[in-house]
Amino acid sequence: MSPKLPVLTGKDAARLVESHGFFFVGQKGSHAKYRNAEGRTTIIPMHGTEEIGPGLLVADIKRRRDSPEKIEMLIHNFIDGGS
Repeated sequence: MSPKLPVLTGKDAARLVESHGFFFVGQKGSHAKYRNAEGRTTIIPMHGTEEIGPGLLVADIKRRRDSPEKIEMLIHNFIDGGS
């Protein structure tokens, strides 16, 4: 069974991806685009304090081909470490 993913806002998710080498490349409406040095791109919805649904996080996990456990560890380390 997959671990329960923590709830993040768009702002939290943006800080998380920035701490893992992604940089802001643009925004269209309320969706921010981030890219890393390898060219991998991710889009983050920035809807104020609205939380990102777990379905979007799971879709991103599948796209990254990382295990849910690895993503959960990265998120928890980020939240606990206050990066």
